[in-house]
Amino acid sequence: MKKESPHLARCEAPSLELLKRGVGLLETEAELEAKLEKSRRTGTPLRVKLGIDASGPDIHLGFAVPLRKLRQFQDAGHIAVLIVGDFTGKIGDPSGRSRTRPQLTDKQVQENVKRYRELAFEILDPARCEFRYNSEWSDKLSGSDIINIAAKYTVARIIEREDFKTRLDKGIPLHMHELLYPLFQGYDSVAVRADIELGGTDQYLNFLVGRALQREFGQEPQVVMTMPLLIGLDGKLKMSKSYGNYVSIKDSPEEMFGKLMSIPDDLITDYFRLCTNRTEEELKKTEEQLSSGENPRNIKAELARDIVTIYHSADDAGRATEEFDRVFRQKGLPDEMPEFAVPADGVNIVELVAKAGLLPSKSETRRKLREGAIYLDGERIKDVEFTVRLESESRILKVGKRRFLRLTKG
Repeated sequence: MKKESPHLARCEAPSLELLKRGVGLLETEAELEAKLEKSRRTGTPLRVKLGIDASGPDIHLGFAVPLRKLRQFQDAGHIAVLIVGDFTGKIGDPSGRSRTRPQLTDKQVQENVKRYRELAFEILDPARCEFRYNSEWSDKLSGSDIINIAAKYTVARIIEREDFKTRLDKGIPLHMHELLYPLFQGYDSVAVRADIELGGTDQYLNFLVGRALQREFGQEPQVVMTMPLLIGLDGKLKMSKSYGNYVSIKDSPEEMFGKLMSIPDDLITDYFRLCTNRTEEELKKTEEQLSSGENPRNIKAELARDIVTIYHSADDAGRATEEFDRVFRQKGLPDEMPEFAVPADGVNIVELVAKAGLLPSKSETRRKLREGAIYLDGERIKDVEFTVRLESESRILKVGKRRFLRLTKG
């Protein structure tokens, strides 16, 4: 029987201040207050839109940020409208991109969406959620319809975007279908009559297109609420599976805890604010602890326990804490680890790591070897030509800080 997510426990309706907490750009606060007041007065729930990028099948903590905000609106009595970009996904969102994104096939989109739907309902309440595909309306648009939509927005406003200007200035190709992307995404808001749109700060200009098109089609423009992009484990780039700096909401408690303990200290407050249920008063206390010189490691452990509790349970968080302390503070080994049978004549270290799935590629394995991040029985291995042989019943291979492999005789 599936364990109920802590997110699905009904909570007290959020206040306006809670709905605004953690929001980056709000267009506009006065309109948000007016829409909320009208909803209370009429008893009609607001329709809060969130677009889902169908380019990947996983949900990490970064994408969970707007999902958690959407859940707050659900708890306030409103309707979550998730828009799966199965039509726009075949174009590829050009936002922030220095080159044209590959277009997805229908099969790729459907496979990714199936997993997304399962994971989204780990956070959202299915009873107050519409799950829509923008092909429902976009596939039906005729040539005349597309011309009519395009006539409601100017080329000047499209190409004033920084990412488009940069590509034009550098002579990097900018294709016509990419110019149409913001219009199709904006038309989604018209099609579902969105009252509010949520998303990352990188989507702000696309959301403004939605506001403009709603006005042109005689609708009240949506309120735009953007959430800051969560910086990944590397402390440099936004969290993304393609960058390898992410924490999946389905990572095991131990893996999730260990990854979170690796974030740079200067990200602790941001992670507390965007990924946990801490109040503003609690966040201020955390900031005071950090500024007063308390060991950031202890505060980071609190953060990791909070997040593991949200996506697993308090008991899981406790066990993950004990495991981390034993393995990394006491230099012990995990109670459980995967095994790999080594042939009698041995195996190349790069081949071994790749076959065992400890790293995503052989090139990444070679890089980790050069960095000195791979150990065999506690001895650092840096030679990419090294052959692993078993002279005893078993040996322990360690990759980075968190990955262990027990080697046995094949």
